[in-house]
Amino acid sequence: MANAAAPTAAVPTLAPPLEQIRHLAEELRLLIPGVRVGEALETTKEFNPETFWRRLNEAAVNVSREATTLTEVFSHLPLPSPQETQRFCEQVRAAIKAMIAVYYSLPKNQGITLRKLVRSTTLDIVDGMAQLMDVLFMTPTQSSENNDLISYNSVWTACQQVPQIPRDNKAAALSMLTKNVDFVKDAHEEMEQAVEECDPYCGLLNDIEDNSDNHGDEEDDGLGYPNNRDLYWSEEDQELIIPCLALVRASKACLKKIRISVAENGKKDQVAQLDDIVDISDEISPCVDDLALSIYPPMCHLTVRINSAKLVSVLKKALEITKASHVTPQPEDSWIPLLINAVDHCMNRIKELTQNELELFPFAEKMKPSFILEESSQAHVPIPNPVDIDLYPCCHPEDEVSALPKLNLHF
Repeated sequence: MANAAAPTAAVPTLAPPLEQIRHLAEELRLLIPGVRVGEALETTKEFNPETFWRRLNEAAVNVSREATTLTEVFSHLPLPSPQETQRFCEQVRAAIKAMIAVYYSLPKNQGITLRKLVRSTTLDIVDGMAQLMDVLFMTPTQSSENNDLISYNSVWTACQQVPQIPRDNKAAALSMLTKNVDFVKDAHEEMEQAVEECDPYCGLLNDIEDNSDNHGDEEDDGLGYPNNRDLYWSEEDQELIIPCLALVRASKACLKKIRISVAENGKKDQVAQLDDIVDISDEISPCVDDLALSIYPPMCHLTVRINSAKLVSVLKKALEITKASHVTPQPEDSWIPLLINAVDHCMNRIKELTQNELELFPFAEKMKPSFILEESSQAHVPIPNPVDIDLYPCCHPEDEVSALPKLNLHF
């Protein structure tokens, strides 16, 4: 009959609001691995920096706005309906994907270092939004914590960092080099503080002495009570620390001089050379950290020697790459051979002080990395004697090497 009810299409059942939020968090996290390894999109269009940065800023503002909207609607009862939640989630999803798409539009020829910084910020935004979804799903709406979401959640912080990203590869390189200088400076200051206080584990000894008084002398050598060798440096250890500290100071001086060379002579269009300088400089701080950790008692002199050799190898490579690049217009610039000589001097002293360890463990000769087995065949650059090279920071970084003390490297 004409008035017979026509069959109605089945309406898909939407998940409850909080379940949709949880699924969105999982979906956002699945995007992260792709962003980490994703390549720039191939295009025949000429890259326009102004357009790119405008789009990136707009995308970040849009993500921040969607995060704020979602937080507001889920911070009080009643919760939005499943249909409304679906719309909110779609808007968040679209905003995040738009942000990722803008990142993909940055071509490699603009510099790998610059792409890394943009990628890092993009990943922070995606991960921050996923964290926000987790909080909205797990935190009860009546909790006062929701009132503070906007002030502390990482997605807003990440979005606010977008305008601070360097706008070209030279600026990006300087940003990374500055961070590396700060990392090495912090490691050096921690090492010096421990040496000056003659207390590698500041405060630990006092706690152990208090426990010893409470539990009796019979427990001094028990489990959890390190002996003196675990807490203090021997005379041999202290002698070895001196060239190690000098080597770390030399590392800081190398990074500062490389940064200055990039700032003064770096060209924005030489992206590949700038990337190479940053890549090798990024390896210095981890090597410094390894060396710094290895000087704490109980000290293994062979480990100190190996870590020192690794650091020296990286430093020399960094200096050679810098010397061969456009940031060193005069390849025979005196500061590069001066620092190479200082680094070699430190390493030679470390070898002298750890030679007995090699003799005690002959099998180590076969296990050591090649850069330890090979004696340096490079001629040392003659420099005035005594070699008074001040590897402490100067008032003006430009004078770091010329005023490089008052540490006499003749140990």
